[in-house]
Amino acid sequence: MDIITVNVGQGALAIVRHNGEAILVDSRVPPADSSMIAYVKDLLGVVLKGCQVKGLIFTGFEDDPCDTACASMILRTYRPDWVMHPKYYKESDEAKLVFALIKEEERARRASARPLGKAAMRLEQVTRRAFGGLSDHFEFELFSPHMKDIDGSGGCGIVLKLTGRGLGGFSYLITGNTGNDRWETISGLFGTALKSDVLAAPYHGSKDALHPTALAQISPHTVLISAGVENQFGHPDPEALAVYGRIARHVFSTNMEGGVSLLTQPKNGALTTTLIPVVKPSPN
Repeated sequence: MDIITVNVGQGALAIVRHNGEAILVDSRVPPADSSMIAYVKDLLGVVLKGCQVKGLIFTGFEDDPCDTACASMILRTYRPDWVMHPKYYKESDEAKLVFALIKEEERARRASARPLGKAAMRLEQVTRRAFGGLSDHFEFELFSPHMKDIDGSGGCGIVLKLTGRGLGGFSYLITGNTGNDRWETISGLFGTALKSDVLAAPYHGSKDALHPTALAQISPHTVLISAGVENQFGHPDPEALAVYGRIARHVFSTNMEGGVSLLTQPKNGALTTTLIPVVKPSPN
């Protein structure tokens, strides 16, 4: 199993691979820099070669994890078996555009051997959070959204543990833009069930998503942060980096060393993360 945290600037896009299957998490490409868009397209082509793309997870429909151009490219080029999204979400222009894309792809594939499936996620009972049927090589455990932590202002994104089955597998906690108010509820409901080997830091390493109790329960070996180089928000926050550094053995961010993508995988019995410098394609 491995995770590629793609450098997309101030956004989110990750690819999780295991035993020939791939699951993509979020769909952001930098909107203003054509060379970065080409970089993301080229990287996807390389890391997804030979993989069966099982699914595309939208943790939410804010601008930073969700981009219709990237979602369209993934749906039409890589034809995932299913898309997953929160069942409850705040209406937005981006959400409307993404659902229009999904409906279009559903129509196009309706009569094919691989119709597009949908998984609208909301946890109804905290004891029934594990589910299957979406993959041969991954297990899924949902922690949010559910009615006790949904925030009507838009805080309703997916928090999901993805675990690779068998040899070489590990657990990866996907967190989207989950803030501290929701972590308070999630932590109280699930406790140490949140334990995961790798944590995708919520909100690009913002201190507003830094919940000490939840972090102690997650107890990650590695924290991965997706943040833009010299972004206007100052992410990742120095306070967050200090806390992550105390709770995890390793902390990595895509804005390190002028911009990198991150490859996390087991090697020699331990989890390792390699920094992959961003090499922009030359213009034609």
